Amino acid sequence: MGQSTSRPVVRRAHHSPPPTLATVADAAGVSRQTVSNALNNPELLRPETLSRVQEVIERLGYSPNRAARQLRTRSSHLVGLRFEQAQEGTSNALMDRFLHSLVEAVSRTGHHVLLFAGAPEDPLDGYDDLLRSTAVDAFVVTDTYAGTPQAAFLQSRGAPFVAFGRPWDDPDATHAWVDVDGAHGGRIATEHLREQGHRRIAWLGWDRSSRLGEDRRAGWKAAMFGSGEDLRALSQRIDDDLDAARMAAHRLLDDGGVTGFVCASDTLAIGVLHACAERDLRPGADIGVVGFDDSLAAQVTWPGLSSVRQPLEEVAVELVRILHLVLAHKPIGERGRLLAPRLVVRRSSLRS
Repeated sequence: MGQSTSRPVVRRAHHSPPPTLATVADAAGVSRQTVSNALNNPELLRPETLSRVQEVIERLGYSPNRAARQLRTRSSHLVGLRFEQAQEGTSNALMDRFLHSLVEAVSRTGHHVLLFAGAPEDPLDGYDDLLRSTAVDAFVVTDTYAGTPQAAFLQSRGAPFVAFGRPWDDPDATHAWVDVDGAHGGRIATEHLREQGHRRIAWLGWDRSSRLGEDRRAGWKAAMFGSGEDLRALSQRIDDDLDAARMAAHRLLDDGGVTGFVCASDTLAIGVLHACAERDLRPGADIGVVGFDDSLAAQVTWPGLSSVRQPLEEVAVELVRILHLVLAHKPIGERGRLLAPRLVVRRSSLRS
């Protein structure tokens, strides 16, 4: 997703997680459905199986409430998603396009999306309240750029979920996720400018702590490998802010040899366009500029901003497909999948 800074992680007191339907099933050596039957339809089980499951329930102190039972039996037909406002002063409104696609994809499975909010400084805020007070079938987690504490939290409560974004802090994570290959996007943007004849191509990105930013920067770096240029002198890390990008572009243009910019977001790229206007430089003809995300701003700003477009519609469909398998307790195959973005070329990067 198009976020530029990582959020502080709130430290929570460590408590032993309460037993869940999943832990009861593991301890009894049966499936989750068998535990659910022992609680709701005991007549379906053989006496010895029922007795074994009931003994484990008593020993572990498992006490499912109504919401938890609905969570496992898919009775609510709701999928929870924590929704955050777009940052002020940026062109980032990608969640709108993603959410629209997700609502359409989810509706085809008979579900609806339930939006909820949380404190910006706490990536876990909102999840516990929803689990306790409202029955949902599952969650879609989208803010993994700040890490994935949600994964451990939801897994400890046996709540089904899928994530838009890879588990940056845990490469061995077992939950399902779909993400966009930012490095591929940075690479194809840079290769496009090199094909247009640019050699000193600068990078405007975010702080080193930004996982998304560093992923996209890696593609620029790979495409510039072997160019003979000092990449450190061509790279600037700044906030996702138009004016910060404008000033950074001026610093790089003072070099005299920079003729191309690849940016971690459309906001940064539009800042470069402002700097070009202030220097009477023509985007495309004099300076090649490529953004990232293909936001609405990229499509309407003069003279038309080339940008890497994330396949958000495909991401939404794939997340719902996997989530349907998770809810049906069916194997999902590969746990993680990276989807390739594509470059949308407009006048800002074309010399002819």
